[in-house]
Amino acid sequence: MKKVELNIIALANSESSKGNFALILEEQNGDRRLPIIIGAFEAQAIAVSLEKMQPNRPLTHDLFKNTLDAAGIKIEEVMITDLKAGIFHAKLVGKLPDDSPLEVDARSSDAIALAVRYGCPIFTTSDIIEQAGVVSDTPSKAFANKRGKLSDYSLEELEQLLEQVLAKEDYESASKIRDAIKEKQ
Repeated sequence: MKKVELNIIALANSESSKGNFALILEEQNGDRRLPIIIGAFEAQAIAVSLEKMQPNRPLTHDLFKNTLDAAGIKIEEVMITDLKAGIFHAKLVGKLPDDSPLEVDARSSDAIALAVRYGCPIFTTSDIIEQAGVVSDTPSKAFANKRGKLSDYSLEELEQLLEQVLAKEDYESASKIRDAIKEKQ
């Protein structure tokens, strides 16, 4: 089973599933995308972490990460392992304090929210990308550096990101992105 690394390239309102969001992952160095429909709470958790926002109090995924950190548990990667009845299944892969391996079953959206917080890679299998991937004739490199700061994005990527957050009426993030755009100009 060949592992395929994925990058987050978009997070937007789902056209097909009202009230939910579409998280689009793209294979690194490839042209296939993996769309995953996720709930609003998980979309917010991913967006908050991607944008490096600091809520006044920890969100649930922050609390879970803080608990794992306090226990000495390391999450090294997220693996989208299966697709059953249209639902993606994932695992958190890491190490316990004694360096023994750790694998924890997770919803794909929760696993990705933690991957963003840990700055760890997201993988799937070649079988899943073959089964559920959508080929794009124009691979996007926007947001490929999901672990970076806004200053790490190109001007074009920042402009695309700005359009997305404005569409969601997230004006706080929009102002941060505009500042990053001004610095690039």
